[in-house]
Amino acid sequence: MPKMKSKSGAKKRFRKTGTGKIRRNKMNRRHILTKKSTKRKRHLRKAGYIADCMEKQVTRMIPYA
Repeated sequence: MPKMKSKSGAKKRFRKTGTGKIRRNKMNRRHILTKKSTKRKRHLRKAGYIADCMEKQVTRMIPYA
């Protein structure tokens, strides 16, 4: 059987942790940062996790992660 293809957009956005959870970066950290508070920007630095209801969909998009 041929290899499955990964979604290239998902490859760039998501990565799996050692425990099997899927990490993602938070939005709103790209531009127009002057009006956002320092506290808000600091909290956006840390990566978040995918919600449990979305995990199955994202795992299908990155089968070899």
